[in-house]
Amino acid sequence: MINYLELFAGIGGFRKALELICDDFALQSNCIGFSEIDKYAISTYKSNFSTSQEIEMGDIVSFTKERSNIENLSHFSLLMGGFPCQSFSMMGKQKGLEDERGDLFFRIIDILKEKQPNFVLLENVKNLKTHNKGETFSEMRKALIKLGYHYLYFDVFNTANFSLAQTRNRLYIFASKIPMPNGFCFTQHDVLKSFKPLNGESSILRQKNVLDILDKKVDAKYYLSDKIKPTILANGSKNFISKSEINQLIARPLTATMVKMHRACQDNYFSDEFIHSENPNEYLMTTYSKDEQATHAIRKLTPKEALFLQGFKNDFYENAVKKGLSDHQLYKQAGNAVSVNTVYAIFYHLFIKYKIHELK
Repeated sequence: MINYLELFAGIGGFRKALELICDDFALQSNCIGFSEIDKYAISTYKSNFSTSQEIEMGDIVSFTKERSNIENLSHFSLLMGGFPCQSFSMMGKQKGLEDERGDLFFRIIDILKEKQPNFVLLENVKNLKTHNKGETFSEMRKALIKLGYHYLYFDVFNTANFSLAQTRNRLYIFASKIPMPNGFCFTQHDVLKSFKPLNGESSILRQKNVLDILDKKVDAKYYLSDKIKPTILANGSKNFISKSEINQLIARPLTATMVKMHRACQDNYFSDEFIHSENPNEYLMTTYSKDEQATHAIRKLTPKEALFLQGFKNDFYENAVKKGLSDHQLYKQAGNAVSVNTVYAIFYHLFIKYKIHELK
């Protein structure tokens, strides 16, 4: 039995990946509790997972202020979660551990210090490794090693390498209190070597490119107006120049703010001419001016498609919609989520190839 605690759960990307692994390979897992502060993310989470027997921790800062709360957590062997990344992101002010969101890493340390699970799996933006000339990440590593997590591994993983049509580079950190088997490595290359032979022998979504998830017909509200098209298609302004392109076969990284409609150098936009083309690759080889593109019917991703690009299936989306979640919240949740396939591949590497849950 893999007993686990999911922190900064969001909509449950880590949990969904672990549940799929367990279903596919006859393992058993049990969530003893989860933390999340966003009420809308909690609604989506609860609409997709059975949480009646778990501790709903809520705000991790408030929860960890009372040591008894931590002491009363049931035993678990795995702590996992994607702690807030804005303070380390290239898009933010990069204040790091000085930012209250960066400081949340040490609330993880509070729990690890008391409960001492064997394994830790964390996710964050790739910029965490180099933030403040590497000092921030060095302090985090020292904190983990001080608690006995001497077997510490990390690497940047790209979602696009794990059968999802989205470029998304994220840092994953795996730490263990017990020695790993001989030959164990934790790099994207090694995890891919474990993952690729699976081919279709798993229950995850698999996409070759965005055409596998783009609906042929969507509501008119997702289309750009003639007024906004020039702004979306523009290569920038006086102070910000960047090549804006639509119809990317592999989507750009989803953002939590994609509902605000940035330019096509930041978010994902697609034309009906591309989506309905009999030969999309040939269509993409045709050069269109910005004025010509502006005559095309261009739309943004739908929330369902955004969730698909993160590896969540249709029933996951439908369950959230039944709870009354708005497009705005679903876009935000998709942009903040971890990619299910990437975490699935990591869990396959850990639990199926190396069977770390059986280590003593």
